Amino acid sequence: MPNRWPLVPRQSCDRAIELLGDHRGLALVGVDGVGKTTLAATIAERLGEATPVRVKATATQAAVPFGAFGPLVEVHEVGKPAALIHAALESLLAQADSTLIIVDDAQLLDPLSASLVYQLARCGSGRLIVTARAGATFPSAVTAMWEDGLLATFDVGPLDQDETQAVLAQLGQPLDDEYRRTGGNPLELRLHLQTRSAATSLAGLVDAYLAELPAGARTVLSYLAVHEPLSRDDLAALTGEDAVAEAETAGAAELFGEAVYAGHPLYIERMAADADPADTRRLRTEILAQLAAQPHRHLGDRLGRAVLALDSDSPEPVDDVVAAAQQALRLGDLTLSERLAGAALARCERFDARLALSYALAWQGRGREADSALGEVDAAALSEDEVMAWALPRAANQFWMLSEPERATAFLQNTRKRISTTTARLTLDALSATFAMNAGNVARALEIAAGVLAAPEAEDMAVAWAASAAALCSARMGRFDQVETLVKRALDAEHPGLLRFTVGLAQTTTLLMTGQPDAALEVAAEFTDFAELAQPGRAIGEVLLAQVLLAQGDPAGATRLLRPAAATLERTGYSWGPLSLMYLTTALAQQGEITDSAKALSRADSRHGTKSALFAPELGVARAWRLATVGDGTHAAIDAAREAARGAERSGQLGVAVWAWNEAARLGDAQAAGAISKLGETVDCAFTR
Repeated sequence: MPNRWPLVPRQSCDRAIELLGDHRGLALVGVDGVGKTTLAATIAERLGEATPVRVKATATQAAVPFGAFGPLVEVHEVGKPAALIHAALESLLAQADSTLIIVDDAQLLDPLSASLVYQLARCGSGRLIVTARAGATFPSAVTAMWEDGLLATFDVGPLDQDETQAVLAQLGQPLDDEYRRTGGNPLELRLHLQTRSAATSLAGLVDAYLAELPAGARTVLSYLAVHEPLSRDDLAALTGEDAVAEAETAGAAELFGEAVYAGHPLYIERMAADADPADTRRLRTEILAQLAAQPHRHLGDRLGRAVLALDSDSPEPVDDVVAAAQQALRLGDLTLSERLAGAALARCERFDARLALSYALAWQGRGREADSALGEVDAAALSEDEVMAWALPRAANQFWMLSEPERATAFLQNTRKRISTTTARLTLDALSATFAMNAGNVARALEIAAGVLAAPEAEDMAVAWAASAAALCSARMGRFDQVETLVKRALDAEHPGLLRFTVGLAQTTTLLMTGQPDAALEVAAEFTDFAELAQPGRAIGEVLLAQVLLAQGDPAGATRLLRPAAATLERTGYSWGPLSLMYLTTALAQQGEITDSAKALSRADSRHGTKSALFAPELGVARAWRLATVGDGTHAAIDAAREAARGAERSGQLGVAVWAWNEAARLGDAQAAGAISKLGETVDCAFTR
């Protein structure tokens, strides 16, 4: 059987090209072996794209940031994943010789590669074709491409009888009942012909095919199952030139540029599933030895080798493993950082490894595990710098993830007694301001933050915490003219990623209250783009977008965002979790969803506490809308809205009080106008005007 499988015109090709012409890109979705990659190549040929940019994702690359893109992008390590993705995008587009980019097996993309593909679909100047396995679990950035309407999806079905007949005619084979049993799946048909197997399942055919391969070709696949791709030179050095040639001739492997990949992902999956762990460990060790003499070729190469070394007989020095864990953390790959830091700690006790592990766990919302990791540290033996590095994440974790704000505040105060430098104390103060804000004490938070921002010694982290807290407090207090300056200061500082959502809420709140709903929608949409597709960032961005949709009178649109967002966020300790449930209650109630709004309100109530006290007015308004759905509940609803507004006034959140009184007016409160007019003496916004 020749390696090159004959191609036939597919009736579906015309429709796929038509869809691609109407959208920024196209997702070809189908079961294994149905011919997604072949169809993509046919489309490229029909479009006159002789050399499209091709990206092949693999299972081993999925564990490495930018693993799928490898040498296709030239980027340098930076602190913010968003900036990194921008750099990768610019690099890719600058090097591309074609306006068409084809990404194979999107279900195997690593998070950063997936985010880059999303950005290509969102802003790229060319066309994009993505192939994806039907029924697979996808990175969130991949599903977002069709959920956000950036790619049209096209279901790739099997060959029809005429198409199957055409293929078999080119091969000189009859179309008898035995071949029809393959159901028109091109891979099944190919393997059936190659093995003459009576197996009816695709897995059985793959196994039969692999069993009949020459020993050398199977050896090539065994190496690729451990690390795919490998350069042809490296693979030939490991297996021999004849083995590589055998694999290519049999279709078990294919040369793609200068790298060798498996002929189909299923070959690798079946080889890996049947591999003996001891043999796999040996193969990893041999691959590492082959790669050791070569420099790191690109950003993901360093981390790729670190992953490869974990379960080998050639472990990297602990210093290198910790450095890799820290790099993965900066790149936003929390799972990889957790794995590498855990591996380092398994070999020896390291403060820096424990710190990296705690951040990786906490940012995944696994607060108890993060607290346990930090609790193992002997604080008495730490230097002052180490005390700061240890205390900040522990206090934050206690406040949000463990829902123990009093404990966190006391811990921060005790830590301050051990600190002698002004710079360090300012950083502790900035975190205290964030705690005070979340606890609903906006005046105190603003006072502390102002002190930090006025100090020239304040470092970036302190400025980021203080400015983001001050921006949101100012917005909720109705000091809208002060927000933009604070937003700029916060965004100019290097800061932990989730702080930008605090800034985003300050921006959307200000824009909505000052009568700029379109601008608010535009800002909110930025928080659900490629830079925040990892969870929980994507879910928080959707909460911001839902806030705007509710203000614009689209509760149905808000509900579509809030249902999955709330499900994600309530599993974490972030105060965004209760807020998402408050908005969800309101959105459901405004649609008359009596039972579901009651359930959402109950969940919001149970998760609300000191860490989300800032949002007590939103909870009151949600309760008001919920009451409005129950029989003759108008009076009770108005009472609840009034209490929410008055509570906002008592806490100093005068801007939010105006909003709450406006909600009361929507519910039929005749007194709301007078209350809003009175607040207009202090708060200048669209509602009071």
